[in-house]
Amino acid sequence: MSVYKVPQKELAFIFDEIIHYSDIASLPGFEDAGRDMVDVVLPEAARFFEEIVAPTNPEGDKHPAVLKDGEVITSPGLDPIYRQMVEAGWCCLNGDSRYGGAGFPSVVDLAVQEMLQSANVGFSLLPMLTRGVVHALGLYGTDEQKETYLGNLISGAWSGTMNLTEPQAGTDLSAVKTKAVFNGDHYLISGQKIYITWGDHGCTDNIIHLVLARRPDAPEGNQGISLFLVPKFLVNPDGSLGERNDVKAVGVEHKLGIHSSPTCTLAFGDNGGAVGYLVGEENKGLQAMFTMMNNARLSVGHQGVAVGERAYQQAVSYAQDRLQGRAAGVEGRAAIIHHPDVKRMLMQMRALTEAGRAMSYYAIAAEDRSSHHPDAAVREENAQLVELLTPLVKGWCTEMAMESTSLGVQVHGGMGFIEETGAAQHMRDARILPIYEGTNGIQALDFIGRKCLRDGGQVVQRLLADMQATVGQLDTADGTIALLAQRLQQAIDQCREALSYVLANAEESGGIAYHFAMMYGNTVSYWLLVKLAAAAQQRIDAGENDRFFEQKIVTANFFSTQILPRNKACLESVVSGAENFVTMRPADFVTG
Repeated sequence: MSVYKVPQKELAFIFDEIIHYSDIASLPGFEDAGRDMVDVVLPEAARFFEEIVAPTNPEGDKHPAVLKDGEVITSPGLDPIYRQMVEAGWCCLNGDSRYGGAGFPSVVDLAVQEMLQSANVGFSLLPMLTRGVVHALGLYGTDEQKETYLGNLISGAWSGTMNLTEPQAGTDLSAVKTKAVFNGDHYLISGQKIYITWGDHGCTDNIIHLVLARRPDAPEGNQGISLFLVPKFLVNPDGSLGERNDVKAVGVEHKLGIHSSPTCTLAFGDNGGAVGYLVGEENKGLQAMFTMMNNARLSVGHQGVAVGERAYQQAVSYAQDRLQGRAAGVEGRAAIIHHPDVKRMLMQMRALTEAGRAMSYYAIAAEDRSSHHPDAAVREENAQLVELLTPLVKGWCTEMAMESTSLGVQVHGGMGFIEETGAAQHMRDARILPIYEGTNGIQALDFIGRKCLRDGGQVVQRLLADMQATVGQLDTADGTIALLAQRLQQAIDQCREALSYVLANAEESGGIAYHFAMMYGNTVSYWLLVKLAAAAQQRIDAGENDRFFEQKIVTANFFSTQILPRNKACLESVVSGAENFVTMRPADFVTG
């Protein structure tokens, strides 16, 4: 089992060259979050997650959470470690300072999230869902709800959950049947929710459930769904905890991966009704919930980066130690890291992970600008960019996590198929990422439909123009950087051709959405790798003799020759249309 090390130099380079942290720190509200402060906070966080949390990953996998006597018992050792996280202030660094939060930019919080996700991705879901509840209440909660709940949620003393799915209502939330009946100053909630991440546990004193439900007089469909806050323990007027609410876990799922995360079936109202409070307006619950979901989708995308990083580090460690065969320039038996095909696999893992990381931080930096920039036009422009990038970060980064973790198993060979090495765990943990918080098929439909077709491609054209500007900035470059710019131009041209086809053939969008989104994910992530490579070349030209900068150029070049050519196949799939398979009848898929 390899030791996890936070890629601090990589993060620092992204802070400098992709998100331009000095600009972020100059925004109103971030005056106390300068680079000097960040350079103190992040190394301390790295120490905590490397030394304290990372060792819990294999044990959490071997000893999943269980339901016992109506209570969920978490994986051994996680309860005290979570409390250490709370005491250290690592749960929500970007929490509103008005409610006790540290008030850091979201990009800093994302760096800490990545450390936790790489250390133990199942465990990371606990504060991730809580962040989503904080975000939703911050936008839609009443002043009283904010005062009652936000402080404890931001600190991590209480946790939060998102309750959408029911046995008959997954992606199609119009089928939600959970009931909400008005009862004086609150509602009584009754129904069942499934697949509730960290739906019950003993890590926090209280759990705040955000629940989609339907009032008796509500219209059918999506228009009749409201959002309710349902605490595990009722909160007294003085802030102390009162009696247990009528909500309980009735099952914990046995899953392929993320074993340390209890995935629960929750029953609301088995004894008369769970007390719930309306969040936002009646019948507009989906709007509030999607705010939480979009926040979670960016986090899940970054989980793909984090799991890919953990798998990569372990694969490198194993490849350095495993002796097998002979290699040129090596006396005696060679470590497999000397073999060309192993180098290929490791480079592919690294390139995919670093590309996804760059895209994820780029999106979160836009989110910081959308919420804190003093110019309303700049805020709106960045808000549109976040909307555009969210399905790409979630979809592309999680697809690449599956590819990277599979390669990690392959590097281990037969030992990768043996659970004791831990390589298989990363692959199993990664498999949920393309599924939850909206499947990647849904992300692709969102990108092509709501993000491209809805406005005639205006926002995506603006993003393509930004990429084109980078090509222009490199028109005097030579050597490898010039080649990288040429390949970026080719990718931009392919994306424009695909967009033109989509705009002219909107009726085919459902069948070609996946390849369209993957093409754009390839291109956006490659663009950011090119920016990093160009910045690295500038450092080298300035006399900075560091192998790290040379590696940035090598990684971008590898991506351009080994991964970016996938765009050609994606483009062919897009412009070929989908008629040849979407016309298939359901019976045509049956064997026999």
